[in-house]
Amino acid sequence: MTTQIRVLLVDDQELIRLGFRMVLEAEPDIVVIGEAGDGSAAIAQSAALAPDLVLMDIRMPQLDGIAATQAIVRAHPETKVLVLTTFDLDEYAFGAIRAGASGFLLKDAQRHEMLSAVRAVHRGDAALAPRVTRMLLEHVGPELGATTPSAPDDIDDAGYRSLTDRERDVFLALAQGLSNAEIAASLYVGESTVKTHVGRILAKLGARDRIHAVILAHRLGLVDR
Repeated sequence: MTTQIRVLLVDDQELIRLGFRMVLEAEPDIVVIGEAGDGSAAIAQSAALAPDLVLMDIRMPQLDGIAATQAIVRAHPETKVLVLTTFDLDEYAFGAIRAGASGFLLKDAQRHEMLSAVRAVHRGDAALAPRVTRMLLEHVGPELGATTPSAPDDIDDAGYRSLTDRERDVFLALAQGLSNAEIAASLYVGESTVKTHVGRILAKLGARDRIHAVILAHRLGLVDR
């Protein structure tokens, strides 16, 4: 039997939570284990239910999704956060990425896009299309590492030095916002090979996901090179 992805829904609008629940629970590998209407409740529910993934709204009363994301990621590093936003240039969404979220999803995303994002974040990939990744880097890349609590305060390049030549090629391509398929095409290897390399890169760098790896690449100055 396939292990289910346990999801906590966080949004201050009940109808939006209901719609997301209906979409997610129609899938055999996803189950919604709880809901929260604000950031404080999200933190409490995350502690009580230990979800695999939190689908987090950004703009909420009392405590917003950025503060909630930061608290959840710090207290429960095994829990992934996928933030929801109305606009793909929303500065609040970028703030959530800095706070440790593994990606963001537009509220008007298609059903298959939502399901793909949930599954991608759960398996450790970033739920960011290459276009969005590049946009993220363009707008906040120079500041990413300085404000990201999930990144170590003192990063040396020991993890980077441990990468093989091919892993460095993949790491650089990843930092530039390329998808696995694009990396595979540029390096003339199979996409499954790229996935293997990405997994090894994350392990060697101590990165929780692709977003964190991009942050580390910027802090190491690799993208500018």
